[in-house]
Amino acid sequence: MILTITYTQPPATDLGYLLHKNPSRPQTFELNHGKAHIFYPEATSERCTVALLLDIDPIDLARGKKGSSGEGGLFDYVNDRPYVSSSFMSVAISRVFGTAMSGKCKEKPELAAIKLPLKAKIMMLPCKGGEEIIYRLFEPLGYKVDVEGYMLDEKFPEWGKSRYYTVSLEGEVRVRDLLNHIYVLIPVLDSEKHYWVGEDEIDKLFQHGEGWLVDHPEKELITGRYLIRKKRLVNQALKRLLEASDVVDDENEDDEPLKNEETEKKLNLNQQRLGTVVAVLKSVNAKKVIDLGCGEGNLLSLLLKDKSFEQITGVDVSYSVLERAKDRLKIDRLPEMQRKRISLFQSSLVYRDKRFSGYDAATVIEVIEHLDENRLQAFEKVLFEFTRPQTVIVSTPNKEYNFHYQNLFEGNLRHRDHRFEWTRKEFETWAVKVAEKYGYSVRFLQIGEIDDEFGSPTQMGVFTL
Repeated sequence: MILTITYTQPPATDLGYLLHKNPSRPQTFELNHGKAHIFYPEATSERCTVALLLDIDPIDLARGKKGSSGEGGLFDYVNDRPYVSSSFMSVAISRVFGTAMSGKCKEKPELAAIKLPLKAKIMMLPCKGGEEIIYRLFEPLGYKVDVEGYMLDEKFPEWGKSRYYTVSLEGEVRVRDLLNHIYVLIPVLDSEKHYWVGEDEIDKLFQHGEGWLVDHPEKELITGRYLIRKKRLVNQALKRLLEASDVVDDENEDDEPLKNEETEKKLNLNQQRLGTVVAVLKSVNAKKVIDLGCGEGNLLSLLLKDKSFEQITGVDVSYSVLERAKDRLKIDRLPEMQRKRISLFQSSLVYRDKRFSGYDAATVIEVIEHLDENRLQAFEKVLFEFTRPQTVIVSTPNKEYNFHYQNLFEGNLRHRDHRFEWTRKEFETWAVKVAEKYGYSVRFLQIGEIDDEFGSPTQMGVFTL
């Protein structure tokens, strides 16, 4: 298994200073179950790439060296551990790049402190739950994510896809943050660890999650999997996260008294949903965004706080809802520069409107289920044929997950105004058909806690022209 990191800002060989590894000198580090090799396949002023190659000895795994999770050896049968990027890779990253992970760089301290254009590639990364989880974990951190999947056996396509992926990450990020993100999220995606997990793992999680975990929309999933679902440890960690979140809220409230009942709430589904939307928009570098069916402006409020979004527009069919959005966003009291960034107008999603055009991305969040199914074709033409933004994000409830809800409305729907709700297969069938018809590609994300049988409460399609 290999991890590569590439830097392309001249002089690109500064990457060697940041990682404390000389590009001209390959190095080997001894690990409990093998070796970690560091080398630079390319090292020029314009482009520099470092590679971490992990060489795990399967015989050592079966013998049960010190540090194994079982008394008789970690593995005594054929397995994937010597060949995939698992917790072994995280341990190797910590061993090899420990100083860089702390943000220290004696020769180039100014570079260590700023965001740089970096690319990372993790080869043969196991992922429990499908590739959408990879996007859910990395995109909120600001990365452009590319995922390459593999068949179990190309000679037997009926066996389906494997759970292994090669993942490419690209973004402007500090070296220390990139390393810490990968260190934490590799075992989270794998949902396994090769060593005993005790209370010290909570400290590791907070050490390497400093500055990003508390605000991550999937922090509960990350915490649960990182601590391999040990209930006592997970509860301790979530309590610390809640306390840390309270501190952040306190610092940002301008000394206003906190509402205990709000700060004690877990991150709710709507927050996760909107956080994912913002992360996707940032990952595609959208500057101009139109929110179709904006309601009272929950998403608009988040976009307004982020200066990277230059033009923000909310559209809704209800005039009274738009008035409430205007009041909620305090548009009349915004500074002039802020006020110029945002606009609201009334319109219908099933009729062509020239004002919909000219945006990098359109969001349609929990809206289509409010349309009559016989109006969907008109909606599709308006959005994908006439408006035609580069990116379209559509979210809708997953009907299968309704198993977890009580007191549903007529037709087993979550809201009295819903005209329909789709299963995952129904939504994917619709989305793929629309994408093919109008020249888009589409990928799917699950939002909220995932049930192994019923999926997540919210399903999302990200269409790219």
